[in-house]
Amino acid sequence: MQIGIIGLGKMGLNMTKRLLADNHEVVGLDHHAENRAALVQAGGRATETLDQLVAALTLPRSLWLMIPAGVPTEETLTALQGRLGRGDLIIEGGNTFYRDSMRRAETFATLGIDYLDAGTSGGIWGLKVGYCLMVGGSESAFRRAEPLFATLAPPDGYRHVGPSGAGHFTKMVHNGIEYGLLQAYAEGFELLNEAPFPLDLPALAHLWNQGSVVRSWLLELAEDALANPGFSAIRDYVEDSGEGRWTVTEAIERNVPVPVITLALQARLRSRQESSYASRFIAALRQEFGGHKVQTS
Repeated sequence: MQIGIIGLGKMGLNMTKRLLADNHEVVGLDHHAENRAALVQAGGRATETLDQLVAALTLPRSLWLMIPAGVPTEETLTALQGRLGRGDLIIEGGNTFYRDSMRRAETFATLGIDYLDAGTSGGIWGLKVGYCLMVGGSESAFRRAEPLFATLAPPDGYRHVGPSGAGHFTKMVHNGIEYGLLQAYAEGFELLNEAPFPLDLPALAHLWNQGSVVRSWLLELAEDALANPGFSAIRDYVEDSGEGRWTVTEAIERNVPVPVITLALQARLRSRQESSYASRFIAALRQEFGGHKVQTS
């Protein structure tokens, strides 16, 4: 199947390589020359502009976006409205807010263009093990793009989860769960690191993956990370893509308690503070009411 891919970053480029290995035809677009060169080296065709990409695709055209959510995606989709036509298909695989996907699907439907929101999980390991794909949109559009999904995903690794927006909604909750899992592992290993015993943390991670109830792929990655000599040099700053915030907001709107995910998000926010105003505030009040000693910089 022929597919145009916009965005040849860490995820997009690996996806093209997996597609090319299964004899799909890939035409890609990226602002960075080195990413375009990598696509050509892998056997695909590279373009430098949106017009070139659209012109290189056979009617009806199929395009897959793997670019950052928000303004970059919005601007690209707006530009595509005047370049695509009836019968074309757009697959949006970024970490996009599901309500934006619902709105965009309605807009493109008026132009006769199919729109699928494909929640994509797998990270940099997707090239080797495949991507988990949660796809929202019409059944007919899903079936049309299914050869791509079958190539990109491992066995049973893709699914049509519902109408427009359902793909990115399920990916949003998926990432919210990820926040909680990462935080639980992090807190547990921090406690292990402070144990009154000389514990081998990479060995413990390996041990727990041998039949224990907390075994997981994340724990396998923890074993590798803990054994990496560069681990101690990593700064304690944790970014977020926005999916955790959307999950917590959605939970509040729907009166669904998600305390673990909420606290995991708050922990990420705390990690970015060079100095905590709240902590200084508490220390000052403890000194005021109890005469407790404070530390000064």
